[in-house]
Amino acid sequence: MSERKVFCEECRNDVTFTINEKKMEGTIKGEKYSYIGKEAHCVDCGSEIYVAEVNDFNLKALYDAYREKNNIVSLEVILAIPEKYAIGKRPLSLLLGWGEQTFSRYCDGDMPTKQYSETLQKLYEVPAYYAEILENNKGNLKTIASYEKSKRAVNKLLGRTESTKTKIDLVIEYLLSQCEDITPLALQKALYYIQGFYYAFYKTFLFSEECEAWVHGPVYRDIYFRYRDYRFDPIEGNDEFDDSVFTSNEKAILDSVIKNICCYSGKVLVGFTHSETPWLSTRGELSPTTVSDRTIEKELIGTYFSAVKEKYNMINTNDIKGYAQKMFEQM
Repeated sequence: MSERKVFCEECRNDVTFTINEKKMEGTIKGEKYSYIGKEAHCVDCGSEIYVAEVNDFNLKALYDAYREKNNIVSLEVILAIPEKYAIGKRPLSLLLGWGEQTFSRYCDGDMPTKQYSETLQKLYEVPAYYAEILENNKGNLKTIASYEKSKRAVNKLLGRTESTKTKIDLVIEYLLSQCEDITPLALQKALYYIQGFYYAFYKTFLFSEECEAWVHGPVYRDIYFRYRDYRFDPIEGNDEFDDSVFTSNEKAILDSVIKNICCYSGKVLVGFTHSETPWLSTRGELSPTTVSDRTIEKELIGTYFSAVKEKYNMINTNDIKGYAQKMFEQM
């Protein structure tokens, strides 16, 4: 018996009550569903009385029966997803490419469509699936902190150890494992094109690092000092590299740039970049030989390569070949 009191219409007074389970039926969209619900009864007269939490329980039980019969993800699973992957409701909705309030509505009890239900169930059951979406759609998130916090959570679930290597470090290792004779000059340009084309196709940048408009084209400063002692010689690499650290989208860009951009020498690639808007606009009035550490803004890179993708009607990453060939012909 509950010690809390509610109003009984028969007694016309606030009374204590008892709660009993009972098999019930309800109708949703013209179909009847059976479920185990609850009834509250006045301890004084025995009549059924209205108790808000009992009503809420019965409503949820009815909808749970509907979800189970129609294979719709349960509310418990929906509520567990943000906690499991350490991400807020709104960021998760954006990550999935939905309206900002969509996931929150599902948390409040709205029924997802069959397609969205399947996505949510798979997210909960398959952390690797969530990890893929997180990497591919991280540009949808409003802060890098949301991405990093969620990535730590999913990596822990997948048993992945935290790597001290940044994304650009991993990309360099992969380039060196795949390219037999890539010089420091060619490496810099390969990184620049990977950054640009990754944004063009997936609307987010692969690296957080900034590049600068040096005399010989775009340069990532720290990478320059790391490999400058090789001068004009190819950088030594390790043939053993586990490319599973990359998503399918990342690898598609890397492999296309390796195949279609890295086939040209560093000197040729310098010529490419010297005719492109990001480097030219950043250098501005500077003479061709003036040393500069001006940063090429990511927005410039993103806008330029997005326009290139549209101009050359690039449907998939292999279409980068057409742009590289055209640039070479124009030299």
